[in-house]
Formats: sequence, structure tokens, C-alpha cells
Amino acid sequence: MPDRFAVHKERGMVTLAAVAIFTFMNTWNNFMGPLIYLNDQRLYPLSLGLFQFRLEHSTDFGMLMSASTIMTLPVVAVFFLAQKHFIQGITLTGMKG
Repeated sequence: MPDRFAVHKERGMVTLAAVAIFTFMNTWNNFMGPLIYLNDQRLYPLSLGLFQFRLEHSTDFGMLMSASTIMTLPVVAVFFLAQKHFIQGITLTGMKG
């Protein structure tokens, strides 16, 4: 009987990890909400700040790419931290590839 609950717990953790990553990415990349609701540029999230940066420095591609890289680093870090849960999810489903 305890083995059955352990399997459900593992699948639940995998599901929660996937939902957490998708929620983080949705919040991190939110563009339209802050664009509509915020008037103060100091409160802009990074996605909107990057857009503003692109408008001001459109020909300086080195600075634009470094700002884009800095913006993607937290998303990559969250993925690597939760990668173990994704691998477990693939092995628990029993799908062969």
C-alpha cells in the first residue's frame, strides 16, 4: 500500500515542478500586462526594459545581445534546477523514445 502512494507523490512532484517552471516563465516574460498598467519606468520588468533598451540602442547589437543574455540567465538556471524532475517525469510515464 505505501508503494502506491510513493508513485503518486513522485508524479505529483513532477507535475508541481512543471507548473512552477511554466508559471515562472509566464511571469518572467510578461510584456503586455506591465505595458498597460505601469506608468513609471522604474517599475518595468526586464522584458519591458529590454524593449525600451532596444528602442534607445537599436544599432548597438553587442549591448542588446548582452542584455538579452542577462535576461535569459534566470530562466536557464530555473530549468537546470528542476531538470531532475523533468527526467523523472519522462521515466515515470514509461514512454520510449
